[in-house]
Amino acid sequence: MGMCLCPDVLKRGGNAADAAVAIAAALAVTEPSSTGPGGDAFCLFYNGNTGEIRGINGSGRSARAQTLDFLEGRGYTAEAPPSAFDALNVTVPGAPACWCDTVELFGSHKLSLLEVLSGAVELAEEGFPVAEIAAHQWATWVAALREAGKELGGDLLIDGHAPKCGQVFKNPGLARTMKELGEGGKPAFYQGRVAQAIIDVINQNGGVMTLDDLSSHNSEVITPISTEYKGVRLWELPPNSQGLTALLLLNILENFPQLKAAGHNSSDYIHILVEAVRLALSDALRYLGDPHHVTIPVDTLLDKSYSHQRAQCINMDRAMERVEPGLMTGSDTVYFCVVDSQGNACSFVNSTYMGFGSGLVPKDCGFSLQNRGASFSLRHDDVNCVAGGKRPYHTIIPALLTDSAATSQKPQLLAALGVMGAFMQPQGHVQVLLNMMEFGMNPQQALDAPRVYVQYDNKTHRWLVNLEEGVDHEVAEDLRRRGHVVNWPITGHKRSQFGRGQIITVGDWWNPSECHTNRPSRVLWAGSDPRGDGCALGY
Repeated sequence: MGMCLCPDVLKRGGNAADAAVAIAAALAVTEPSSTGPGGDAFCLFYNGNTGEIRGINGSGRSARAQTLDFLEGRGYTAEAPPSAFDALNVTVPGAPACWCDTVELFGSHKLSLLEVLSGAVELAEEGFPVAEIAAHQWATWVAALREAGKELGGDLLIDGHAPKCGQVFKNPGLARTMKELGEGGKPAFYQGRVAQAIIDVINQNGGVMTLDDLSSHNSEVITPISTEYKGVRLWELPPNSQGLTALLLLNILENFPQLKAAGHNSSDYIHILVEAVRLALSDALRYLGDPHHVTIPVDTLLDKSYSHQRAQCINMDRAMERVEPGLMTGSDTVYFCVVDSQGNACSFVNSTYMGFGSGLVPKDCGFSLQNRGASFSLRHDDVNCVAGGKRPYHTIIPALLTDSAATSQKPQLLAALGVMGAFMQPQGHVQVLLNMMEFGMNPQQALDAPRVYVQYDNKTHRWLVNLEEGVDHEVAEDLRRRGHVVNWPITGHKRSQFGRGQIITVGDWWNPSECHTNRPSRVLWAGSDPRGDGCALGY
């Protein structure tokens, strides 16, 4: 539904960045459990003219009063933190500022912000039929909030209930918020009516955010980080985003030339992947936080000799007993990408963290506030320990892929890609990339193929290997023999844990039967994940 707005914006002279913001706004209307102006956003932009890649970190910070001392004073500890849905876990919503900055820095300047947002405003005013997966998630999160003793604000319900699939949902509050943002820019959200409504609902529910926390918010324009893998370069955002995890994972896997010969989703392939994920995630959770508060050894972590050393920990016969971070010397989300006729690409991700975030809905604003602060730690020695005005470890990551051009040439864009879903995201980026690079799958096949999700269970302190239906039973059994704790097969709506991805490639560089030296193809290929309600569109 929201995707129809993308060709509209492009037809009216907008570029990939304008279209990405139009989609972000439309999805805020149609998938409010996953995204909205109450959440955060990140953007990676490839300039088709210069080959330059820049990023925007649109993640918000904790309230300045939200120190560890303050939380301990309220009786919270690392073992007994506030509930995930607590108002104390609301961080400043960064998405609206990121939308404004994306249009201003990377947009065509042929359309005003209001024109970019107008399609979403219309959707919210006139209503839209709720899609199947969106309806399922809406109901699931409303129930989860109720179980935690929280009621989702009435603006996002129909007569107190989540809308059903096919039911038309209107959101006049959100239409008004977006119209004001379009007309007045950032101050219309971070000061004035909307800001006051945000502070009121947080303070009524025991949070400590102030108007000053909101009005002082800003996005950060950043230089992305990257690594090379077999002639391509994967670009990710630096910390506090977990893009580093995807790069660490790819660097470790580069040490296993037998991946292709092992066969897609074979037990050897999955075993190596799982062990590499465990190593990369352990490092990320140990070293990754807000670079304004802690020093993160990004260069050391990305050094190929470091990943070579990490790869030595993997034994082909047996899962590692324990995974320690390497020693240093020193859920729900929406993802989409747009490539335009000028060759610009915008890779964009927008999220409220858990479904509806905190479930708190500022009065007459039509959106819920994220609970991204739930990913802070209350341990004094943790890099991601809570502090006032700090950004938490962030799971959402957009990615771009280029050829690994010599420094004198501009890198050529190969793909814009992303896979949503918390800690699944770096694992999804790498699995989709390997599906194309190693196994010659086209973008749609690469997204359709069954996935693996490795997660750490804090309750049992064990690593779980979740295998999607389509992976062979023998493979699951072989992995168990090697000592993995395997859940197989994961089916139905539970498949959402494997993330929902989108990809656009420039040409068919992934096709092993083609010789590409003579004809660099500019034809765009796209794929959209069957695990979500999205689609691939061109005009």
